[in-house]
Amino acid sequence: MKLIILFILTYNLFAYDIKQNLFTLYQNKKYEKVCSIGFNNFQKYKQDEEFVSLYAFGCLNSDYIDRLAIPIATLKFSKEARANSAYFSVILMQKKLLYHALIDGYDLSKYILPSTDYVLSRVFDLYIKLGKHEPRAFYLFEDPTDMKLSYKLYISKGDRVSKMVIEEYYDTIILKRHVYW
Repeated sequence: MKLIILFILTYNLFAYDIKQNLFTLYQNKKYEKVCSIGFNNFQKYKQDEEFVSLYAFGCLNSDYIDRLAIPIATLKFSKEARANSAYFSVILMQKKLLYHALIDGYDLSKYILPSTDYVLSRVFDLYIKLGKHEPRAFYLFEDPTDMKLSYKLYISKGDRVSKMVIEEYYDTIILKRHVYW
């Protein structure tokens, strides 16, 4: 009996330690690590919506957007979890549609989707505003709220799969390069 109690206490402390570790890593902007740990421990903690949300935000902030699909499906039991799920869903859909438009020439001008503050969402909205147009090698967009902030959108051809790239600039200095496939 003592062995079972010891096991349960150890398991609960371990679960707390992983969640606390994820939170600390997230606060320290180690998003890729948060995503990786969350991904590797998802099966154990898939009922813990705080864990799943933290894992999903880590993946989002490290540009592993395709890893959001499973958290989107599991975040449903609380109001906050459903809001997070809807937020991630919008971004995942925008990524898929924008990639489809750039690679296949799909016309997005007829779409009206919700928006988010995430960089891919901002670029998606700017791309939609172009309306129907001839494909370009790259697109340059100015942020409507900050004239010093701009984005460059283009496709990087690869051997197996082409990648969609968004570069964020402040004046002429690159802030971040986001790569999606």
